[in-house]
Amino acid sequence: MQTLANSRDTALRHRAEAVIPGGMWGHMNAKTLGPAYPQFFARAEGCRLWDVDGREYVDLMCSWGPNVLGHHHPAVEEAAARQRSLGDAMNGPAEVLVDLAELLVATVAHADWAMLQKNGTDATTSCVTIARAGTGRRKVLVARGSYHGAVPWCTPSLAGVTAEDRAHLIHFDYNDVASLEAAIEQAGDDLAAVLITAFRHDLGRDQQLPLPTFAKRARELCTAADAALIIDDVRAGFRIDLGGSWEPLGVRPDLSAFSKAIANGYPLAAITGTDRFRQAATQVFVTGSFWYGAVAMSAAIATIETLRDTKAIAHMEAMGQMLREGLGRLAAKHGIGLRQTGPVQMPMVLFDNDPDFAKAQTFCAAALRAGAYFHPKHNMFLSAAHQPRDIEVVLAAADAGMAAVAQAA
Repeated sequence: MQTLANSRDTALRHRAEAVIPGGMWGHMNAKTLGPAYPQFFARAEGCRLWDVDGREYVDLMCSWGPNVLGHHHPAVEEAAARQRSLGDAMNGPAEVLVDLAELLVATVAHADWAMLQKNGTDATTSCVTIARAGTGRRKVLVARGSYHGAVPWCTPSLAGVTAEDRAHLIHFDYNDVASLEAAIEQAGDDLAAVLITAFRHDLGRDQQLPLPTFAKRARELCTAADAALIIDDVRAGFRIDLGGSWEPLGVRPDLSAFSKAIANGYPLAAITGTDRFRQAATQVFVTGSFWYGAVAMSAAIATIETLRDTKAIAHMEAMGQMLREGLGRLAAKHGIGLRQTGPVQMPMVLFDNDPDFAKAQTFCAAALRAGAYFHPKHNMFLSAAHQPRDIEVVLAAADAGMAAVAQAA
């Protein structure tokens, strides 16, 4: 293995520092993960990826969510290549736009219509804009700590943000009915929407599935106020239920935002909505130069059809359960307190008594060396490409990681 000093990754970081502020931006900055993590990657296939120095990993982040079927899925790549040979970003959309919108309406349980964007922030922001246009009101309720995107009204960073950017946000606590009711009372007659993530997936905290009582009360309150219930399904969409992540709860939103798993790595996002907000969606001006790109839309159709026809969600759940049970056994073996929360196909793994994530960093560094790419404090993702043999590799790497944690204690 190359040393850090003469690695290709280090050389690329030095080059990047000269031309990119900080060397990298946003959540892709490996400096925020720790010194063991590579910054640059050379290729990916299925559920494996290789960094620029040739090290191979079983991928437990799936490009931070988008690769739901696995990298280079043949059906998706064939559909994308076929459309690319015809045209991508043209003077207007290709026929595939209508095909995809029809598929989304047929797939997502609450959907009467669909609109397409490029990333999750586009979709959540458009949902909020449509809700305000449709109600003529300003206040939007969001849960404390929830992530909805990276623009001033919702970014977790306050750098460059003014108080006016968030003047009409009111906060409540996820899964807390009393807190939600108090926030709605505070909004009064100016309530436009309640925006809720499909499940609680705050950075560095135990995940929470939505309580049925909370979800149903949110629906009742929005209906009574004639306000929009918006589900931010950017992270969870098409990994929990193809009909929408709250469909198993029997709760349907007015608007939903999708992105990560919609096109298996191709840049795309979508809003789905009910007829209550159809007219409002025609009144707002939301657009982008690349929002009509036909290649990503073709990839999305292939992705959704493959998810539907191969029972991919059930497979991801099975692999996630195998991982969760294996990690539990390893934690007991090494005498380590471990918390595993959230949907098994989107696992969050945190160590007890680890406020600064030092144990997590030790674990992840050792697991990386053994060939598994974990994240120290973000929920992870499984794909349909993960097979039992891959989970076995991951568990062997996790064994090394937990041994390192136990030794450092």
